[in-house]
Amino acid sequence: MPDWKDPQYLKTGSRRQQRAYAVLAELNIWSVLRCFDPVLAGTIPLGIDGPGSDLDLICEVSPEARPGFRELLQRQYGHLPSFRLRQHVIGGQESVVCNFRYGGEVLEIFGQGLPTARQNAYRHMLVEYAVLQAGGETWRRAVRQLKVQGLKTEPAFAQLLQLAGNPYEALLALEGRSAAELSAWIVSRGELPTSD
Repeated sequence: MPDWKDPQYLKTGSRRQQRAYAVLAELNIWSVLRCFDPVLAGTIPLGIDGPGSDLDLICEVSPEARPGFRELLQRQYGHLPSFRLRQHVIGGQESVVCNFRYGGEVLEIFGQGLPTARQNAYRHMLVEYAVLQAGGETWRRAVRQLKVQGLKTEPAFAQLLQLAGNPYEALLALEGRSAAELSAWIVSRGELPTSD
């Protein structure tokens, strides 16, 4: 498994991952946000991104650091197109969300008062990575197909895995399962749906 906290894996990945690395390096993201333990999460690290996928960075931002984090984002990236900075409660946690465009990419920087490894975006990514490892290229294609049809990532995985209820919560129920357990789960779900 890649070390998701070390962006070097992007340099040797797919073209999109290499492009993501270049854009983030041009923005000096890793240095600017280093005090907030930034991690690129979502579909691009997993190689299941589509043309409209954005670069999702998650950060650990304690309540007392929140004003400084907002100020830093405004100072560093406030001049960029489509810049937006807001604060609201997500998953019961006060969160800062910043969006902007750069180099043909849409970026979202998300800050929450939890270590990045405990944030849902990171936890979902680990589960999805494990499922893709267990399911192989067939599952990767099936997830992409559902995303092309308009599903978000977590609902696509939940549908393929036949998980009931809220897909974001249901995926976390698979957290910590071994590769063998996930493989057995996938096999028990039968054949994947085929596209028309």
